[in-house]
Amino acid sequence: MHTHTTAPVVLDRREGPYGEVVLRRHGELLQIIANGCFLMDTSDGRSERLLVDAARDALDDRPAPGVLIGGLGVGFSLAHAAADPRWGRIAVVEREQAIIDWHREGPLAGLSGAALADPRTEILHTDLVAYVSGTRDTYDALCLDIDNGPDWTVTEGNNSLYSPAGLAACKERLNPGGVLAVWSAQPSSAFDDALRNAGFCGVRTKEIPVARGVPDVVHLGVRAA
Repeated sequence: MHTHTTAPVVLDRREGPYGEVVLRRHGELLQIIANGCFLMDTSDGRSERLLVDAARDALDDRPAPGVLIGGLGVGFSLAHAAADPRWGRIAVVEREQAIIDWHREGPLAGLSGAALADPRTEILHTDLVAYVSGTRDTYDALCLDIDNGPDWTVTEGNNSLYSPAGLAACKERLNPGGVLAVWSAQPSSAFDDALRNAGFCGVRTKEIPVARGVPDVVHLGVRAA
């Protein structure tokens, strides 16, 4: 458990197309705040690592699978994927230029520098909802962590990602047998139903124990082979 006796210190504050995004330091932790809503910090990373591992473990033994990570955040998911030699391609979609800058030459570079230098890694500066709907690229795994969950979105426009049309677009981005993994701060039986209704197979959730309260979860669904 981390305890702090000092107030958070703002390291950078930007106004972007989706509102204000702030990077601040609180004791030893770096924190990202969007429009006053706490998104994540550097305290743990178990959830982000399990998100990537759960998707990998649900895949068959295909060689060098490609993964799309939705949300760069503090870089835990990217760093963990890059540390795994099994992944063949690692694409990360991040809509906030500020967050990309903090990783490339700012305080978060220490967490993600090696991963960004990995030749398998590609950073896509775009909105995930628009990318999933507009690209023709396909992947073997989609690991989405852009909200606090399907029922608790950071911005209103993200709601469409979890709609029938959004889930259909996610399925189109997956190769046959590919896996969709969605992080959430709390379980959502309604989202599990939405995955089944969208035609995903093997729908299930994996719990991530937390120090207090309801466990975080990863929602999983597989596109039929």
